[in-house]
Amino acid sequence: MDVKQPHKDLGLQEDPSGGKVIRLFRPGSEQVFIEHYSQNVETFPIGQGFFEYRTSASTTKTDYRIFHNNGLLAYDPYAFWPTIGPLDEHLFSAGLHYKIYEKMGGRLCIHEGIKGAKFSLWAPSAQSVSLIAEFNHWNYKMNPMRAMGVSGIFEIFIPGLCEGHCYKFYIIGPNGDVRIKADPYALTAEMRPLTASKLADVDSFEWTDKERPLKNINGPFNVYEVHLGSWRKDEWRFKNYRILAHELAVYCQEMGFTHVELMPIMEHPLDESWGYQVTGFFAVTSRFGSIHDFQYFVNHLHQHNIGVILDWVPAHFPTDDHALRFFDGTHLYEHINSKQGYHPHWNTCIFNYGRKEVSNFLIANALFWFDKMHIDGLRVDAVASMIYLDYGRDEGQWIPNIYGSKENLEAIEFLKHLNSVVHQEFPEVLMIAEESTFFPGVTEPLERGGLGFDLKWNMGWMNDTLDYFKKDSLFRKYHHNELTFGILYAFSEHFQLVLSHDEVVHGKKSLLSKMPGDYWQKFANLRLLLSYLFCQPGKKLLFMGGEFGQFNEWNSQKPLDWELLQLPSHKGIQEMVKVLGALYKEHSSLWEKDFTYEGYDWIDINNYTASTICYRRKSLREEIICIHNFTPQYYSHYYIEESRAIEELFCSDAACFGGTNKCNPTIQKEGNGFVMQLAPLATHIFKICPTKIT
Repeated sequence: MDVKQPHKDLGLQEDPSGGKVIRLFRPGSEQVFIEHYSQNVETFPIGQGFFEYRTSASTTKTDYRIFHNNGLLAYDPYAFWPTIGPLDEHLFSAGLHYKIYEKMGGRLCIHEGIKGAKFSLWAPSAQSVSLIAEFNHWNYKMNPMRAMGVSGIFEIFIPGLCEGHCYKFYIIGPNGDVRIKADPYALTAEMRPLTASKLADVDSFEWTDKERPLKNINGPFNVYEVHLGSWRKDEWRFKNYRILAHELAVYCQEMGFTHVELMPIMEHPLDESWGYQVTGFFAVTSRFGSIHDFQYFVNHLHQHNIGVILDWVPAHFPTDDHALRFFDGTHLYEHINSKQGYHPHWNTCIFNYGRKEVSNFLIANALFWFDKMHIDGLRVDAVASMIYLDYGRDEGQWIPNIYGSKENLEAIEFLKHLNSVVHQEFPEVLMIAEESTFFPGVTEPLERGGLGFDLKWNMGWMNDTLDYFKKDSLFRKYHHNELTFGILYAFSEHFQLVLSHDEVVHGKKSLLSKMPGDYWQKFANLRLLLSYLFCQPGKKLLFMGGEFGQFNEWNSQKPLDWELLQLPSHKGIQEMVKVLGALYKEHSSLWEKDFTYEGYDWIDINNYTASTICYRRKSLREEIICIHNFTPQYYSHYYIEESRAIEELFCSDAACFGGTNKCNPTIQKEGNGFVMQLAPLATHIFKICPTKIT
């Protein structure tokens, strides 16, 4: 039997002497029965594990059924035509099959009128590929798959299989070595530490979110970054997606968050990787429930007008044996040269973006989450590691591009292709880059030579701001430029300001613990930091726990310390973030012109001796003034020049937030402006009224 073309020998075949013959391969069996016209009949051995049953010329594939190893009685897999066609192969080989996720992998389907599951796998260098599963007792000899020409795709249709069935692929590589791999396109998998793929139905969920929350990067955009495994737990057990949906929807609405951003929920084997070591790019992790449970999660948040953004990891993949590495006995998904294909920082493999099928795999994966899961945006992880060949490498440990420089031209082209297709197919969704360098044009449109992202994480602002806040207030006047420098480039990209999970792990301390000073000053500094975040130009992101002053560094194995909310100081932080969330949504000056100098004016930039700054935020409808005092010094007489009336909207020093209540219920007119008091370590926000004061 030709193991690459088993359908030529097995199944329902024409008999040269007339009639037809049903041929099965059952090595090791002495007797084999089939059901023929509803009667059990015995087949006849013809040697080397083959059995035959001769029948009339009128017999069709639905006139008989076979018994699989586990007793499943179903139609013969080798009597069916391929489930993947020449056009699918052509588009995939060209890197242009954007719905390849409907064709590849294990998928429940109806094929030629029969219910079952189709399986397709890309393994161009394999000598043979077999489907191993529960129904054939994981016996690789039972179900070899058919090679589909030069595309390198193998396929088979197995009638009678249903949702929940476990399977893998048994691959014999070009050198005869064996690889047992999970399905790269699997929709779900067994709970770790088990690694088999599972059949699942992604299309039967009844969505009731008629439309996603509108894409409007010129609108309020306040993101709550969440690790589902440690946000909340039930007695140290993972919560189901459905329970989390209800709890998060209520919490986000209370706190004024417009979106949640989930750290990776694609299948991964190691909890401690936080989801960034992805082995199942199309599979929702089974830790928190099923596909339908996750679809319910998204649907429910949409019903409460909360958008859902996923952390997406196309920069690398882990070296686990069951995953993508050395997939068909060759470096199929990764570069063969370790200077290109291995990431020394993370001990992971780097995708070969120049290989069209690999690029197609990743682009289709992004589209899958928008199409089948109704996701509102992807935050693309570690973009800098993708676009620079020398990222994380010493001299001599990287290979220059064809022009002798360090830019990864293939990765750059992949990102442009990705954003082009995503925005064409789903114009309402967001693509967000975690890019930590000064690579130009990350959020510039493709037609102007940019990468085409909608937003870019402002890592410079995050690093400078946290470095400044960690300094004792006595020395902040010597580092005033760390606060003001960011405005020089704040409008060079469409930035998102982030206080993310990366800043509260690995010994970096929690946001609260980073703050200098005594107990009161720590909380005042945190109130100042969080209110400063809301005032600055750029969209917002805050990692869970920061909104109530988690004292301990984030631990992915433990739930957040919610019991801290019993303490007034922590409750005050949470109450302040809640007020800021509502204030942020209400006042367009805080978000309408985030990406242009037209929305920002300095009033007082150089008062480094007092460590204060003052500026205007503007929209078409209103203006506000933001003042920040970065010292524990109380200023009783702070003057600003302004001809219009002003009123205080917010004071981070309010008593209800845990402050000293040195706010400004009334403001004194003086000369051509106003005098007010500045609370220690505090933010004041004032609304400018249109009425001029004479």
